[in-house]
Amino acid sequence: MCGIFGYVGKLERGLAERCLNTLAHRGPDGWGLWQGEGVTLGHRRLSILDLSENGKQPMSYADGRYWITFNGEVYNFLEIRAELEAAGHRFRSESDTEVILAAYLQWGDGCLARFNGMWAFAIWDTVERSLFLARDRFGKKPLFYAELPNGDFAFASEMKALQPLLPGAAPNRAMIRAMTLRSSFAYEATEHCLISGIKRFLAGHCGKLAGGRVRARRWWNTLDHLPEVPDRYEEQVELTRSLLVDACRLRMRSDVTIGTALSGGLDSSAIFSILAHINCQHGGEARLSGDWQHAFVASFPGTPLDEAAFAQQVAQHAGIEATVLPIDPTRHIDQLQRMLYLYEDLTVTSPLPFVALYGQIKRAGVTVTLDGHAADELFGGYSTDWAYALLDAGTNLDEINQVLDVYDGGIPTGSAQFRRPAGRLSSYAKRLGATLAKHAFGLHDNLGPEYTQHPRWKELDHLSRALFWQTHSFVLPTILRSYDRYGMANSVEIRMPFLDWRVATLAFALPWNSKIRRGFSKAIVRDAAARYMPQEIAYRRTKIGFNSPIVDWMRGPLRGFFLDTLQSQAFKQCDLVNANHAAKLVNHVLTDSGATFKSGEQAWWSVLPYLWQQSMFSGEVPAAAPSLRPA
Repeated sequence: MCGIFGYVGKLERGLAERCLNTLAHRGPDGWGLWQGEGVTLGHRRLSILDLSENGKQPMSYADGRYWITFNGEVYNFLEIRAELEAAGHRFRSESDTEVILAAYLQWGDGCLARFNGMWAFAIWDTVERSLFLARDRFGKKPLFYAELPNGDFAFASEMKALQPLLPGAAPNRAMIRAMTLRSSFAYEATEHCLISGIKRFLAGHCGKLAGGRVRARRWWNTLDHLPEVPDRYEEQVELTRSLLVDACRLRMRSDVTIGTALSGGLDSSAIFSILAHINCQHGGEARLSGDWQHAFVASFPGTPLDEAAFAQQVAQHAGIEATVLPIDPTRHIDQLQRMLYLYEDLTVTSPLPFVALYGQIKRAGVTVTLDGHAADELFGGYSTDWAYALLDAGTNLDEINQVLDVYDGGIPTGSAQFRRPAGRLSSYAKRLGATLAKHAFGLHDNLGPEYTQHPRWKELDHLSRALFWQTHSFVLPTILRSYDRYGMANSVEIRMPFLDWRVATLAFALPWNSKIRRGFSKAIVRDAAARYMPQEIAYRRTKIGFNSPIVDWMRGPLRGFFLDTLQSQAFKQCDLVNANHAAKLVNHVLTDSGATFKSGEQAWWSVLPYLWQQSMFSGEVPAAAPSLRPA
C-alpha cells in the first residue's frame, strides 16, 4: 500500500519531487524516484511485505528493461511466484511487487486475471518505450491521470499529486453544482472528477499510452466469471464459508502487525472471528501474520449509533480485549480542513470519526486492517434490499412472509403502524411489489451495455441486479474510495476479504433466496460465519452502520462551527454552494426536533463544497505533509 506518481515526457526533478511529496501520507516509510529517457516514476512506500531495501520502488526487472511503481497488494503472490520460479524466473526480493513484474514478462496483460488482490500500477518498458497501466477488478485502489496540452501524460494515486502540473486547475463547477447527495454516489464509477483536467482510470481496466493518450480496455467483467453453484442451500453455505475463510487467510499475509476496525455488526465481526479461527488452524504458515489480535472500536456514547458493547462481545469471544475509542468531534474539528484535503473528494458524511479511528489504529502500531466492507452490497444488507427480493418472491406466500420478516425486523419498536397487515398478505405484497417495480426498472440506468446486454444479466433475479448495480455503479465504489482515503490519511492499509473476486462472483451467482432467507438479510453470510462467532451477533437483526451522529454533533459540539461557517463572507460568496438554502437546512437541524439523520446529511452536503474548495484550492497545504526523506 503506497502512493504512486508518474510522468511521460520531460519533467524537472524538483517538480517531480513536489508532486510525489503530496502523497507522503500514503507512504511515510520512504520514497523513490526514477527518471529514464522521457519518463519519471515515483513512489511513496508504506512497508508491509519485504521490509528490506530489496522491496523499495520504483523497482526494475529483466536487467532493467521493466520498471514498476505499484500501489496495493497481490495476496496470492506466493502461489504465483512458485509458478514463475518453475518457469525459470529468479527473484531478488520477497515482495509481491517483483512477482508482478515477472508475471507481466511471462504473461503480458494476461497476468491480471491471475492476481487476487487490489492494485493500481504502471510498468514502463525501456525497450518498447511504452507505459502500461492497470487497476484492480473493483477499483479498490485509486488511479488518476491527466492528458496534458503539450502531449505529455501524468498519473497518480490522488488528484492532489497532479495539481502542480496543472497551473490552471480549478473545481469542475458545473459538475459540483449539478451533484446531489444521491448522485454523489454515482460519479465514482465514471471517469469524471471534481477537478478540471483530471480523469479517473476506471476499475477493471488496463491500457497502454500512445501519443500522449491512454488507450484503455476493460480486462474484467464480473458477469464473465460467475461460477456454477450447488442447488442445495447447505452446500452453498459450505462453499461461501470455505471461500471467505480462504479470502481472510490470504489477506493475513503481512510482515507487519494487522488488526480489525470492529463495529459489532455482522460483517466486521465475522471477519475478526474468522481471523481467530485461521490463527488456530493455520498458525505458522508462511508469511501469515501471527500478530492479529487487535480490534479497534469507534464509540459514540449517548447516541443511537454506539455499538461498542456488541463489538466488545465479539472481541471477548475471540479471547482479546478491544480498544474502544470514544469519538469526540471537538478534538478533531480543527483538523477538518486537513482531513478534507487528504480525502480530496466530497464526503457523503463527516470524515471525523473514520479518520480518527484509523489514526488510533496507526498509533497503536497496526499498519494493516482486515475489515468487513462490501458484504452489504454483495449479499443484501441494506434496509431496502428486501424490496427487490419481494419482486422475486412473486405470489409464493411462504417466501413473501420470509421477505417481509426482514422488513419487520428493521422497524423500530413501537412503530406498529408501519407493519404489514395481518390479512390479505398476497394482495398487499402484490401492490407493494408493483410500486417497487416502477423504481427497479429504472435502477440500472448508469450501468453500461457491457453489463445490461450481457447474456448472464438476463439470468440475474431482481435482487441480484440491484446488488450488482450497488456494487459496480453506486454505493460500493464510493465506499472503496472513502476507506482508501480514511486509511491512507493515517498510513493504514485496509483489506476487504468480502471483495475477494471469488466471493464477489459467488454472490451474484447465488439466487436471491440464499441472501434474503428466514427473515434475515445476508442470510448465507450469517450461516457461513455463525460457527466462528457469538450467535446473538451472527443473527442480530438491528443494523446501525458506521456513520457520524451528525445531528447530535450539529446541535451540540459542532454548533458553533456550522454557524460561523454560514455567517462567513467567504461562504456567502462561494459559487459552489447555495448559501441561503444551506442556511435553511442547517437551521432546520439546529432548531427542529423532528430533524432526522437524513436532514443532517443534507445539511452537511449543502456546506461541504465550500469546505472542500477551501481545503483543495486555498493555496496552502493544511498542516503541511511530512517532507521527503530517503527510504
